[in-house]
Amino acid sequence: MEIEDIYRKFKNSNSISTDTRNLAKGCMYFALKGNNFDGNNFVQKAFENKAKFCVIDNPNANINANCILVNDVLTTLQELATYHRNKIGIPIISLTGSNGKTTTKELINAVLSTEYKVKATKGNLNNHIGVPLTLLGFTNDLDFGIVEMGANHQKEIEFLCNIAQPDFGLITNFGKAHLEGFGGIEGVIKGKSELYDFLRVNNKTVFINTEDNLQTKQISDYNNVTTFGANLNNDCIVTFNKANPYVSLKYKELEIESQLIGDYNFGNIAIAISVGQLFKVKPENIKEAIESYQPDNNRSEIINRDTTTIILDAYNANPTSMLAALKNLKQLKADNKYLFLGDMFELGKDAEKEHQNIVDSVNTNFAKNVYLIGQNFFKTKSTEGIQKFAKFEDLIPILNNLDISNSTLLIKGSRGMALERILKYI
Repeated sequence: MEIEDIYRKFKNSNSISTDTRNLAKGCMYFALKGNNFDGNNFVQKAFENKAKFCVIDNPNANINANCILVNDVLTTLQELATYHRNKIGIPIISLTGSNGKTTTKELINAVLSTEYKVKATKGNLNNHIGVPLTLLGFTNDLDFGIVEMGANHQKEIEFLCNIAQPDFGLITNFGKAHLEGFGGIEGVIKGKSELYDFLRVNNKTVFINTEDNLQTKQISDYNNVTTFGANLNNDCIVTFNKANPYVSLKYKELEIESQLIGDYNFGNIAIAISVGQLFKVKPENIKEAIESYQPDNNRSEIINRDTTTIILDAYNANPTSMLAALKNLKQLKADNKYLFLGDMFELGKDAEKEHQNIVDSVNTNFAKNVYLIGQNFFKTKSTEGIQKFAKFEDLIPILNNLDISNSTLLIKGSRGMALERILKYI
């Protein structure tokens, strides 16, 4: 079936679903395959749950006239998303980066939403499936669509750009994330820069943080550039004030007090401000949006319990974000500080070295109350003040007997470590 015909059926559906467990009545179900499942096996269940159409790639699943048989369901989903994106024709802002993507996306959404109708990627649906689903959720009455793009190997961002075809783009930063897939930090820079490459070739607009030397090296290659940072020559001038613990900054004579911790979040806020300025959002609305935004989902959350302050940053971790979190904790004023650090994943051959680098930093800056969890941290060399646990369960007896009153805690690790579990025991 041609993509135009599938699109007509999509427009006659209420929504898109890839999971029969939570699909909506009247939706178009895409029978995707995974390592341990085949969506073609659930077509009957999809119709029982009131799906209107089912897109399949197994002829044996073709049980009625509302089944749409294609060569490959995933490819069809991606092609349909691009077709829809071109049909509705709204401006698309895309972003990627090693750290801070989701926070930055939410900040941009908050700023633009004060004056425009905007829709953005939900959660972290930022891969080869999530980006198409995001695009198919956009409508032609929107002023902007915001698409987050994640990647863990070369050519992935390029592939996502060809699906989303963004008009504006930005990279939060280049950091030591997904080193295994990218092949080192140079690979990270090359892979993330595929967004800028797409925008340059198509004469679209890029946002450049002039505080980031890795980004400023590329400015001369682009025709349409919006710069931001503290330098007075920038298109958008944003000045960092402090982060103790919350980031405060200055923009157009306005003092902005955010609810985000750590000076590493200054760049994320500055990006959102620069996007708002380019699209002529009133400065006072930008200020209100930034100050109202509260992080959640285990991303730099501040949790106050009586005399204890908990920094919960357990959504993800890599060497760059881990060092930034340690730097932030060191400069905070607190009677006692506790560190709970979990393994960083997808580092490949660099895993041993990068975990040791973190421990070396901890050895230098924190003398006590340090707890390292995971196989990689367990293998590192450390001082006597550091306790190491090969698995989370070994930590639980310690947690049950800790007195953390009048203290500040940092909890940080990769998503697979699920260190938010610590909150149940302290």
